[in-house]
This record gives sequence, structure tokens and C-alpha cells, in this order.
Amino acid sequence: MAEWVEACSVDDVDEEDVIRFDHGGRTFAIYRSPEDAFFATDGFCTHEKAHLAEGLVIDDIIECPKHNGRFNYKTGQAKGAPVCVNLKTYPVKVEAGKVMIDIG
Repeated sequence: MAEWVEACSVDDVDEEDVIRFDHGGRTFAIYRSPEDAFFATDGFCTHEKAHLAEGLVIDDIIECPKHNGRFNYKTGQAKGAPVCVNLKTYPVKVEAGKVMIDIG
């Protein structure tokens, strides 16, 4: 069942960047692609739980700040060592200038 929550304003995330969003004891990462689309994943790297909001975004890749593991933030796919477990992704929509994610 869908549970849409407001994560941030569209103006809170620069193009090709990521921010942290905490809700209900969970942590998420919200991304803005070079094409001006928004995406959401779990907030922590699947390798050693570093927060991805401190990482580097290049095109559709988030690079973990701890060991440089890379994920495709659009699909959650792990892109090679040291990460081998995919990230969970969440549906995103924009309504009235607000980024909403479905955490259900």
C-alpha cells in the first residue's frame, strides 16, 4: 500500500546532487538527476552503512564516501566491488514543488 510522504522541496536538491531525508526511524537519500528528475533510495550504503548523502553524484551514479562503492541511484543496482548488494529504491513524484516518496 502506498504511503507518500513529503521529503523536501524541489529547491532543496541541486541538479546532480543528493540530500539526506529521515522519516519514522528510517533514512533515505533523495537525488536530482542532470535531467531534472528526482529519485530516492535507502540512505545507507549496503557495504558498510556509510550515509550516501555524503557521497558524490555523477550522472546516474552515487559513489559511497567510505570505500568508493558505486550504485545506479535510478535502479539501485550495485556497480561493482566493494558493493555487491543493490540499494532499495522508492517511487518519487513531485507535487506543488514538493518531492514526495512512497515509503510504503
